[in-house]
Amino acid sequence: MASEAMYDLNSLLSSEGRDFLIRNNGDQVKISSLSGKIVGLYFSAGWCPPCRFFTPKLLKTYKELASKNINDFEVVFISSDGDEYSFEAYFLRMPWLSIPFEDSETKQKLKSLFQLSGIPHLVVIDGNGKVSSDDGVGLVRDFGADAYPFTSDRKMQLLIQREEEARRNNQTIDSLLVSTSRTYVVSNDGNQIPISELEGKLIGLYFSKQGHEDCGNFTPKLIEAYNKLKKKEENFEIVFISLDEENEDLFKEAFKTMPWLALPFKDEKCQELKLYFEVTHIPALVIIGQDGKTSNPNAVELIKGRGIDAYPFTPKKLDVQVDDTPNARLESQSPKPHVYDL
Repeated sequence: MASEAMYDLNSLLSSEGRDFLIRNNGDQVKISSLSGKIVGLYFSAGWCPPCRFFTPKLLKTYKELASKNINDFEVVFISSDGDEYSFEAYFLRMPWLSIPFEDSETKQKLKSLFQLSGIPHLVVIDGNGKVSSDDGVGLVRDFGADAYPFTSDRKMQLLIQREEEARRNNQTIDSLLVSTSRTYVVSNDGNQIPISELEGKLIGLYFSKQGHEDCGNFTPKLIEAYNKLKKKEENFEIVFISLDEENEDLFKEAFKTMPWLALPFKDEKCQELKLYFEVTHIPALVIIGQDGKTSNPNAVELIKGRGIDAYPFTPKKLDVQVDDTPNARLESQSPKPHVYDL
């Protein structure tokens, strides 16, 4: 956990008669040059197997940040090696700075200050002198350069992203549509259809709203495509995700015209799915493949331009048709249609 204490790097890293750090070629670098930078205090030793395992990971992160022109990050090695030869042999692998080996007083002061109980250990101090993380090893090990600037907020963001990625990798039609109180979708005649019956089908999640001009223009085209696909006995279904939360009569009026299924009015999953699929414009038709994974985040333009010829509505299908048909090539060069905010 990050500390609220503030540190002055000059006071922290210097000693009487020394205001510099060293590089592995012997060059001296003024501690004052670290002012305003994010500094990782790296407690490590060449005799320590976990340290020898971690140092290449830190090195990769350090180099990757440098390659991205992120120049406000520096590392300072604080050695726990027992002799100068071992220190120099280990430090030779490091492109960053170090407290001189002979300054055992400063090294011991830092170990006590940061309550060192084991190595490797990486304390990250931000540009204002505040400890942003005392688990730099975990951040670098788990996230590499993506962990920059090595704060607790960044760690939380990365954990959420990882959780979201895992959720998408494990996505199924059940995980998308089933709620704690409901295992079915509804038809416009009031029947409840088990969501299990949708497994193995190509599913279109249709985000729409009654009274929205663009939805009103697109829905008839989607109905036409749907009916043609059903006539061809394609393994395809649509689930209406209504974004109207105010008027159930409008929902029922819209749903009566639709030959497909829907989530119930104001179902908790409607807004959850809108956020999950980052739906910012309507109408939107998210295509879920037979494996339960997202195959197209929005097939509206495909259906507008190709109808059922674009089935199964994957972006790859559009690429093939644009490449293969002269008309498609001309259309691909035409202005993009206007989109409307929700």
